[in-house]
Amino acid sequence: MKKIQFFDTTLRDGEQTIGVNFSIEDKISIAKQLVSWGVDVIEAGFPVASKNDFKSVRKIGQEITNCKVTGLARCVKKDIDAVIDALGDTPNGQIHVFIATSPIHREAKLHMTKEEVIETINDCVSYAHQKFTHVEFSPEDATRTEWDFLVRTIRTAIFAGADVINIPDTTGYTNPEEIGELFDYLKDNIPEFDEVTFSVHCHNDLGMATANALSAIRHGATRIEGTVNGIGERAGNTALEEVATMLMVRGDFYQAATNICLNKTFETAKMVSQKSNMQIPNNKPITGANAFSHESGIHQDGFLKNHATYEILTPQSVGVAHSSIPLGKLSGSHAVTVKLEEMGYEIDKNTTKDIFIKFKSIADNQSIVSDDDLVQMMNEMQSVTNKK
Repeated sequence: MKKIQFFDTTLRDGEQTIGVNFSIEDKISIAKQLVSWGVDVIEAGFPVASKNDFKSVRKIGQEITNCKVTGLARCVKKDIDAVIDALGDTPNGQIHVFIATSPIHREAKLHMTKEEVIETINDCVSYAHQKFTHVEFSPEDATRTEWDFLVRTIRTAIFAGADVINIPDTTGYTNPEEIGELFDYLKDNIPEFDEVTFSVHCHNDLGMATANALSAIRHGATRIEGTVNGIGERAGNTALEEVATMLMVRGDFYQAATNICLNKTFETAKMVSQKSNMQIPNNKPITGANAFSHESGIHQDGFLKNHATYEILTPQSVGVAHSSIPLGKLSGSHAVTVKLEEMGYEIDKNTTKDIFIKFKSIADNQSIVSDDDLVQMMNEMQSVTNKK
C-alpha cells in the first residue's frame, strides 16, 4: 500500500468561503482537532494577508508541534518574508509558494511572459529554500496550463529547492480521466517525479473535486489537499472526509493508507461546521444527517434484516453514534412494528394490518411521524378497542 498524506487547508482556503471569518481562538481549536483527526500538514493561513492572519499562523506554528504547519505565499518576496517571520523559527514550519501559469492568468492577471514566470519561480523558490528545508510549489491553474510549459515550471521549482509539487485544479475545470492523463504525462516527462512529493488541490466548481482527487491518487499523487466539509472559495474544495472514507471503504481498489482516524471524522466536521456557521447539508456524504438514515420501506426492511444491505460502512466507523430509521409515508410495516416494539408495545400479528393502516393515514399528512405521534396513535387505537 502507498501512503497518502492529507494536507488540510480549512484555515486558509476554507476561510475564503464567503461569510466565514475564523477568530484566532477558532483557528487554534480547529488546528488541534485536525491533529487529533490525523492530518499530516495544516495550511494555517496566508500571513501577508492581514495582521490577524499573521498572528494566527504564528500561534499555530508555535503550539502545534506534532504536525507540519505551512503558510501560503505568492511568488513575491514580501509574502515569503511574512511566512518566514511567522514560521521560520517554529518546530515544523514550512512554506507553500505559488504563481499562476495558465495562459489566461499569465496574460490577463500577471501580464508576464513564460520566461518571466520561469525566472520568478526560480528566484522565489530559491529564496524560500534559504530559510525552509521543505518548500511546496504550486503552479496555479495547472489544469489549464500547456502541459509542456507546466513541466518546465515544475522542474524549475524542483531545481530551485521545492520538494513538494502541488497540481491545483484552481477552477474545478478538469475531470477524472483528464487529470489522470495529466499525472501520467508528468511522470513520463519529469525525471525527478519520484524524488519529490506530488500533491493535488481540486476545486468543486463542476462537482468533481473528490473524484478528481481520487483519480490523481490512482495516477501518482501521494498527497491530497482539501478542507473539512469541502468549504472554500466559490463551490469549495475536495472534502477530505470523503477521500479518507473512500480510501478505507474501497481499500481493495485504491491500495492506499492514511493517518486519518476515521472515527474522529464526525466530531471534526461538526466543529468546523459550528465555527464556520455553515450547516452540514442533510444529504452530505459521510457526515450529513441523512447519511445513515433510511426512510423507504424497501430500504428499511433490508436494513433491519442486515445493515450491510444498505450501508457500506458503519456509522460508528466515522464517529456517528448510530443509524436511524425515520418513519414517514414511504415506511413499511416492518419498520413501524420494530419501532413500536422498541417503544415497549407488544404487537400482535393480527393487529399489524390495522396499525399500519392507521399509521399510513397519519404519515400521508406530515413529513415525519414522531414518537409522540405513535403514542397518540396507539392510545387512540386502544380507546377504540376498549369501546368495542
